[in-house]
Amino acid sequence: MSILLNPERHPLRPPHDALALGATAVLAPHPDDESLGCGGLLALLAEAGAPTRVVVVTDGCKSHPNSAAYPAPRLRQLREAEARAAVAALGLDPDAVTFLRHPDCGLPEEGSPAFDRAAGELAEVLTGAETVLVPWRRDPHCDHVGTWALACAAAAQMDEPPRWIEYPVWAWSAAEGDAAPRAGEAQAWRLDVTDVLDRKRRAIAAHRSQTTALIDDDPDGFTLDDETLALFERPWELFLETRRPWCPGPFGFA
Repeated sequence: MSILLNPERHPLRPPHDALALGATAVLAPHPDDESLGCGGLLALLAEAGAPTRVVVVTDGCKSHPNSAAYPAPRLRQLREAEARAAVAALGLDPDAVTFLRHPDCGLPEEGSPAFDRAAGELAEVLTGAETVLVPWRRDPHCDHVGTWALACAAAAQMDEPPRWIEYPVWAWSAAEGDAAPRAGEAQAWRLDVTDVLDRKRRAIAAHRSQTTALIDDDPDGFTLDDETLALFERPWELFLETRRPWCPGPFGFA
C-alpha cells in the first residue's frame, strides 16, 4: 500500500520535534512549494528562532507562458516577491530565501557540466545546514525530480552529511501510482502544525499568481484548484525519511 493512502495512520509528532532538525534548508522547485509542503514546519522553526533557509530552485516562469501582461522577466519578479511575502507570513525574514533562478522545466541534466556546476553552487548555499528537505524523489513533475537529483549531488559534496527528509507535493494526486512512496521505501511521519496553520494558509495565499485569477490573460495559465489546496490545509504535514541516497550501504534512516 502506498504511504500516501490513509496518511493518518503514520505517527504524529508534536510541534517541538521540529527543533530536532537544527539548522534547516528547504528546497522548493518553484516559488510556492515551500509553503505547500513545508509551510507549517517553516513556521514552527521561525517561531523557535532556528536557523532556516528556503532555496527556490527555478524561476517558476512556465506557470503562465503566454501572458502578455506578465512576460517572463516580470513574472519572475512577481513570483519572487510572492515567495518573500510567503516566508514573511511564516515568520521568517524575507531575506531567508535564496533564488537560484534555473529555468522552469529546464534544470540541467545529470552528468552534464552544467549539472555539476549547479550542484557545486547549491552545495555552497547549503553550507551549515544540518537538515535538508527536498521534494519526494518521484514527485510527478520534472522540476521536482530534478531538484531532488541536484540536491543529492550537492549534499554529497558537503563536509557533514545532512539529515535527509523528503516531502510530497504532486505525489498526493498520484497516491496509488508508481510515483508514490511504497510501504518499506521510507519512514513516514507527520508533524502537528495545528498551532501555525493560519500562518501556513496566509503563506499559500501570498502566492496570488498561483491561487487566484491575478494573471487573467493566459488561457493555459496554471492555478491551484480548491481540491489540491485542500491537501495542504490539513493540521499536519507528512514527511518521508529515507537512506541518504548518495551514500552506499544498507537501507536505514538518519
